[in-house]
Amino acid sequence: MKIKIRSRRLLVAVASLVAAGCVASEHTPQATTQVVESTQQPRIVADSRIAAGRYLVRVGGCNDCHTPGYMQNPSAIPESQWLTGVPLGWQGPWGTTYAGNLRLLVHQIDQEAWVKYLHTRTARPPMPWTAVNAMSDEDLRAMYVYIKSLGPAGELAPAYVPPGEEPKTPFLQLSPVMPKSKPACDACSAPATQP
Repeated sequence: MKIKIRSRRLLVAVASLVAAGCVASEHTPQATTQVVESTQQPRIVADSRIAAGRYLVRVGGCNDCHTPGYMQNPSAIPESQWLTGVPLGWQGPWGTTYAGNLRLLVHQIDQEAWVKYLHTRTARPPMPWTAVNAMSDEDLRAMYVYIKSLGPAGELAPAYVPPGEEPKTPFLQLSPVMPKSKPACDACSAPATQP
């Protein structure tokens, strides 16, 4: 973009102000500038909490486990069907877990209970609890607002099935299999100690 200055006086005035500002900034005492460290947690910034929540759900992979059919064909699942829970179990040494219906959950608890729940919950795989626990309060609130905006839908997920009990639903087997040439790994098959 080209800017034409029609007045020579205006050009001289602007140049003088710029030069004065540069000289003044060279002589400004160092003590007047300071670095302020933020005490705020990192968070997603978007046009709205709903937009931030939608973004977090998408990049966080929430739909992969909490939305039926999403993992197989994400573009075929409309947003109206997101996060309704999946009755497919994830079985390992911890037993069999299910991806819950988040849309029903947010209608049972308030926003602050949601934030506390996701900051303190530690349970069984495959849910990435350490990553969720580390999320900022603001991001968790954005997810809550977004999920709640979708409205309640779907059914409750099946209940947890302890190790050694047979699930009544289809499930994916996530137990490690050691090659025949290697000894068993006790740490690989230890059951989870937390309910």
